[in-house]
Amino acid sequence: MKGVLGLLRRSAPHGEGEEKSDSLFFTTAFADQGVDPSMLIPWEARANEVAAKRMSKSRGIGLLQALWAKDKYMSRLDAPSTQRLEKFFDFATVSADRDIIRQDEYGNFMIVLLTGTIAVDRVQPWGEQMRLTEARPGDILGEMSLLDSGMRFSMCTSLAECEIAVLGAEGMDQMMNEAPQLAASLIALLARKLSLRLRVVGARLSDRQNP
Repeated sequence: MKGVLGLLRRSAPHGEGEEKSDSLFFTTAFADQGVDPSMLIPWEARANEVAAKRMSKSRGIGLLQALWAKDKYMSRLDAPSTQRLEKFFDFATVSADRDIIRQDEYGNFMIVLLTGTIAVDRVQPWGEQMRLTEARPGDILGEMSLLDSGMRFSMCTSLAECEIAVLGAEGMDQMMNEAPQLAASLIALLARKLSLRLRVVGARLSDRQNP
């Protein structure tokens, strides 16, 4: 996330005669990390693979608003701000038993679970598959790879039919250009929730390794 906040402070893109620094956009972050484009799994490809069905933005953003209004961190985005996210998110329905995110792949999207349940599992280096959690409506998954361009930490599989909101790298870039303050607020809240979740997962893994 180096330099992201500086980019978000700018209200307009570089002019033609202005010297440009290295790209900080999310769509180019994977290339900057040396990731072969053929290894990248965008939402469009995964949606086709799992036969996701597009759902209306009005229903999707309504569910998102209702869930985030109850969330300790995401409720800091007021209703008008959350409504503006409609432009940058995609919304879809996914059947049960579909791998929406796979461990160790490169993917440039995150999801917010709106309805249903998603299992979050990780295969440990010694081969054991460990259930980290079962995500509930309102939970955010996959934001780590969107933010840092790294491999997916775990696999996320739908346990029932799920409705999800999806934010990809292109949507994030568009938000950074058109609504930088909204993008900065969203990134800060995502980072805070991610930090909390990693602390919980780290403690759980430590307990399993030290009976």
